[in-house]
Amino acid sequence: MEYAEFKEIVLGRRSIRTFTDQEVTKEEIFELIDCARYAPSDTNSQTWQFIAIINKEIIKEIEKITWDELNKKAAEAEKRGLKKEARLLLRSFGPYATAFSDAPVLIVCLATPYNSKFREKIFDPIQLVENEIWQEEGIKSSCLATQNLMLAAHAKGLGTCPMTGPVLLASDKIRNLLNIKQDRQINMVVALGYPNGNPTKIPRKSVEEILTIVS
Repeated sequence: MEYAEFKEIVLGRRSIRTFTDQEVTKEEIFELIDCARYAPSDTNSQTWQFIAIINKEIIKEIEKITWDELNKKAAEAEKRGLKKEARLLLRSFGPYATAFSDAPVLIVCLATPYNSKFREKIFDPIQLVENEIWQEEGIKSSCLATQNLMLAAHAKGLGTCPMTGPVLLASDKIRNLLNIKQDRQINMVVALGYPNGNPTKIPRKSVEEILTIVS
């Protein structure tokens, strides 16, 4: 592949929130995860797992429990006199956080514990860092794998949208619903399907704003 082709894939990816009814096959999902697993990870620990939900009832249940938690937060805010903010939470953030509801597939991205021969033989014996830091290592690698997945999806003509709203609001209930082990962190959910339309390109910060070169 030429660099220009790769850059076209990277720059062409959009967060898709509306999807057609076209089915995403299990074979297509398998292909995307095959790409995801080739992401880099700390000492090749591969701290990621994925749950691909194609059951519409379960996707709708995740939408429902997310809205339930949103409404609870809004009610709590109103009690504290934050009526305007509560209204904005439901009207603006609510639809944004539950845009996965009509997707043919919802992928739950998990970060697994960071374990490696380096941690076992060196890092833990010398107490290199606090245990909480290793949880962050799992999340970092999981995010890299998820980006692989989304770029692969775009290259295949599929659309994705990564969302953390449900995780922030209802991770415990999602964990119970899907029987996710306690040592797995729910990192984000990714809506997956065939795009219904093409969102416009949104502004990005310039390279000059985000880059510092140290000579």
